[in-house]
Amino acid sequence: MEAAVTAGQLRKQGNALFQAGDHAAALATYTQALSLCDAESERAVLHRNRAACYLKLEDYANAEADASKAIEADGRDMKALFRRSQALQKLGRLDQAISDLQRCVSLEPKNKAFQEALHTLGSSMHEKMKKMSCMDSKVDQMFQILLDPEEKDADKKQKAAQNLIVLAREEAGAEKIFQSDGVRLLTQLLDTAKADMMLAALRTLVGLCSGHRSRTTAILAELGAPRLSAVLGVEHEQVSLAACNLLQVMFDSLKEGMQKDFRGKEDAVVLDSSKDLKLLIKHLLELLALEGASAHGRDNALNLLIKVVPRKSPKEINNSLSLWVIDQGLKKILEVGSTVCGAQDSLPVTENSRMSASVLLSKLYSDLKCDAERENFHHLCEDYVKSWFEGHELAGKLRAIQTVSCLLQGPSEAGNRVLELEGIMDSVLSLCASVCEAHQLVAVEALIHAADKAKRASFITANGVSLLKEIYKHSERDSIRIRALVGLCKLGSAGGTDFSMKQFAEGSTMKLAKQCRKWLCNETIDAGTRRWAVEGLAYLTFDADVKEEFVEDKAAMQAMFHLAKSEDRSVLYAVASTLVNCTNSYDHEEPDPQMLELAKYAKQHIPEQHPKDKPDFVKRRVRKLLAAGVVSALACMVKSENPALTNSCRELISRVFLALVEEAEDRGGVVAQGGGKALIPLSLESTEVGQTKAAQALAKITITSNPEMAFPGERIYEVVRPLVSLLHLQRTGLENFEGLMALTNLAGISERLRQKILKEKAVPMIEGYMFEEHELIRLAATECMCNMAMSKEVQELFLAEGSDRLKLMVLYSGEEDEKLRRAASGTLAMLTALHPPICKRIPQVTAHWLEILQALLLSPNVELQHRGAVVVMNMMAAEREVAEQLIASEMLEILSVLAKEKDKPRVAQAAKESLAQAVAYGLIKPNPNQE
Repeated sequence: MEAAVTAGQLRKQGNALFQAGDHAAALATYTQALSLCDAESERAVLHRNRAACYLKLEDYANAEADASKAIEADGRDMKALFRRSQALQKLGRLDQAISDLQRCVSLEPKNKAFQEALHTLGSSMHEKMKKMSCMDSKVDQMFQILLDPEEKDADKKQKAAQNLIVLAREEAGAEKIFQSDGVRLLTQLLDTAKADMMLAALRTLVGLCSGHRSRTTAILAELGAPRLSAVLGVEHEQVSLAACNLLQVMFDSLKEGMQKDFRGKEDAVVLDSSKDLKLLIKHLLELLALEGASAHGRDNALNLLIKVVPRKSPKEINNSLSLWVIDQGLKKILEVGSTVCGAQDSLPVTENSRMSASVLLSKLYSDLKCDAERENFHHLCEDYVKSWFEGHELAGKLRAIQTVSCLLQGPSEAGNRVLELEGIMDSVLSLCASVCEAHQLVAVEALIHAADKAKRASFITANGVSLLKEIYKHSERDSIRIRALVGLCKLGSAGGTDFSMKQFAEGSTMKLAKQCRKWLCNETIDAGTRRWAVEGLAYLTFDADVKEEFVEDKAAMQAMFHLAKSEDRSVLYAVASTLVNCTNSYDHEEPDPQMLELAKYAKQHIPEQHPKDKPDFVKRRVRKLLAAGVVSALACMVKSENPALTNSCRELISRVFLALVEEAEDRGGVVAQGGGKALIPLSLESTEVGQTKAAQALAKITITSNPEMAFPGERIYEVVRPLVSLLHLQRTGLENFEGLMALTNLAGISERLRQKILKEKAVPMIEGYMFEEHELIRLAATECMCNMAMSKEVQELFLAEGSDRLKLMVLYSGEEDEKLRRAASGTLAMLTALHPPICKRIPQVTAHWLEILQALLLSPNVELQHRGAVVVMNMMAAEREVAEQLIASEMLEILSVLAKEKDKPRVAQAAKESLAQAVAYGLIKPNPNQE
């Protein structure tokens, strides 16, 4: 009995939450009530109520399921029948929706709402049937045109292909193609080996597979993983890219299983996707080492593996897919990484292939969870290098050294381990002096990649510097000299930003930088070689003298930006690193003065800042970078789909953007050149630090620019989530403050934006900061709440039982801080105007309410006076009992004086309306002298 009572109370609570618009909370309450309720009739009502919640939350499958449970208990439950018809309609099952509505009409023939819904749905059904019958013939016709060898009209074929692709993007069209033996016909198109036909087939298959696990499984079974892998490896670049896109969609559908058309049944149809996933991955791994595969096909396979194999987040427990790939395919990935371009029998690769292999290896290594897994990775790498190094003469040694380079660029721990194998380092040093350019290139690159790894740096400094200097001075090949120069740059920058740590003689660093800029600007040198000049600058720009010279060289800056936009995406990290150095956007902590004294006393080394790294110099450098077009280059870098755009690289770009928007006057220019658009993806996908930096840059833009112009159209809604992330407790006070200020601006624009802020669960965080000790953060949170209070849901929060929200706002209206008083009293003015029940609650929250309102009315600040007068006016209008309390105090005298204030027309008008309301209640007599 007690449980039933409790369930009844919960149902009432759920009803109140539903009426207040908090559908998620109502759903949770009804669910809790169900767990306590055994009576079938009561459970039916709760299921019906949950169906209403699910409809509001747009979860139509669950809405249908709950309504069905209510109908099972009572077949005449019209509310449940009507709700199920609504859910069925949204799920596309119009015939079943009509059946439910017809039942509603038969039970209550005079109900106009049921009649209208049935009429509307009947029209939709008729249109759908008409469209479907028309679609049948269209699908047949399109395939007939595409597969007819006699059809010579190219335009007609192109139009048919385009129509097929468009049709497949709609669920009804995709299902119709699938049911019309479409997969077999699309396979025939693929087998024509004609690029335009293959593209049409692949793009149509994307529509069929998108978000539909069962169709994807059926298509994969019919096409076969070997055929898909073969199409990915074709020479035609567009066809390979389209196959890559299809495979990505297939992976997503198999992993996510969005369950579109089968709903609850789909899991019965597709029990386990892991076998299909592994089958596809197995063929991608085989493609990597397949000699007949094209270079871009190999790159596309690597890109797919990077996206689909490692866990998205360390929070995911299962890393079995990464372990399986390491066991099955690590050596195949290393085959790409060890390829020496131009060597006999080498695999076809692009200039990005080795970088992609390095990124994949790095991601796989990062996905490992324990020492045993890492040890297995190391052993596999060591075995692979030994297999080439031992017994394969010179060609094998080159492959082994190239593998070392690949690992050092990716999982550097594995690279260091391999570098320490017997004979490897000696071979690198001896091959650096080779007369063969290709051999020398491989060795010098390995030496460069090893130069900044701590374990090897001292060995290389001792043995490699003189060798690199010799190569740099005497080699006749620019491709070799530039690499030797980068090696020297790396060794020369070992002190980082510490001005006192100089590796080379005075002026050497400047000479190296000058040579790097010279090569960078030399367009007769190929882009792949010029990239190394940027690598050199990425290290040399730790030196502030080098930074200053670089930003004065407009040609060098623009040459670097041009490279950043080129197809060779392996330059991205070097460009981003150079820009981070030039803008000083790396992390640097101010040392504790006491610790400095102790360090001096102990004669320990103390880092020194270069005089040209002071704020004024940095500001000037930023201006010069902006003038040279840095924003458009960064925006282009962010658009890159290449694996070289790693999360670490994104973090560097975010740091640069934050430095570029530091000054308010620069923000408009950054937005105009695409900076605002580029920051949104950076704030959502990067390292945690990178996401925060990008979000802070977005906040700075939102604070000082018109958000609707800075982020036009739908983009403005994408900004909300990054800004809310700045409110988390682990963020700095400045990040909290800027996040609150930016959200204040957004909340003042539209109800839709306020709803988006509510949906991101920002309101409790904003409230939390209203208690912050720091006065600016407290003020910003109060101003933000003022704008959020325009939403009905937020207004209701101020009336919630046991809440101190309203009390806090009243007390803040009496604070000494004038800005805080203005924000709080403005919130009260808005709340009392939009939600009159709040007027009745104000006298109950604090004994000081009258005193605070009187102080507002007597304030020398006209704005505070006006806000106080509006609050009093709203409270007078809300209820006679509240008006009596106001008039019984000194408020009557104050209002009478303010009503005569000719210099303050808005204050006087509000005071007059309050007095007029008191007259209407009969609390005071009208004044014949008053207008």
